[in-house]
Amino acid sequence: MNKINPIIVNYRTPDLTLKCVASIIEMGVAQPQDIIVVENASPDDSFARLKAALPKDVRLVLAERNGGFSSGVNVGAALATGDFLLVLNPDTYFVDQSISRALELMETDKTIGLVGLDLTYPNGERQFSARRFYSVLDIVGRRTPLGRYWPIKPMIDRHMMFTAWDKGLPFDADWVMGTGFVIRRSLFEKIGRMNEAYFLYMEDVDLCARVWRAGLRVVCAPNVRLIHDHQRSSSAGPLSNAGKMHLRSLKIFRQKYRIPVFSPPGVKGLFR
Repeated sequence: MNKINPIIVNYRTPDLTLKCVASIIEMGVAQPQDIIVVENASPDDSFARLKAALPKDVRLVLAERNGGFSSGVNVGAALATGDFLLVLNPDTYFVDQSISRALELMETDKTIGLVGLDLTYPNGERQFSARRFYSVLDIVGRRTPLGRYWPIKPMIDRHMMFTAWDKGLPFDADWVMGTGFVIRRSLFEKIGRMNEAYFLYMEDVDLCARVWRAGLRVVCAPNVRLIHDHQRSSSAGPLSNAGKMHLRSLKIFRQKYRIPVFSPPGVKGLFR
């Protein structure tokens, strides 16, 4: 497992970050010296608490500024030396060693550039972390009550790729949630790292788009479990702070990629 560098970006969540790091070590996901924690200029005592409580071999770096999630990941990736980067939200943790299946998958199939993990809420419910690229109706359906009703609901179900998980086998996804994924470090550097134009939201969609553009695949791995102890804020209404930030990120994404009105573009139709 010394081929992998977990990267965790902390912002005012030291307790969650410590739990995440402890699970990585306990489950043998990575050695302490390969774990990189980026303290993203939190306006509290996060850095002091992490410095005092993290195992001494874990690498803790203090970012000069809070440039958002993408910026924090890039700070951590600059210190990585392994073949693979394991990008994790601080509100995640491991309960088994199934991450080894994701690494085996990538070592066996060189056409795979990025693997999304099977995000699971603490109650065992799957989060469905694989998605298709957006159409305008997908965005409307996810942001408003219209997504609960026909004919928008079947479109949202396809966007969320619910049935792709049924066979329990790895499958191609347009993009996967950035909450937990593995990417080849060489590919990450080649495609320009995370796009720091996004402060929060859509940076994972943009990254997966560039993986596909580079000629490699984005794959989701059922049963490679990562527990996600989080209440989704980006599904809030468009007038909430999270909703406004998500829409701003969508605007940035739309400047680079196509978002058709009715039908999802797929990989081939995404690029302008």
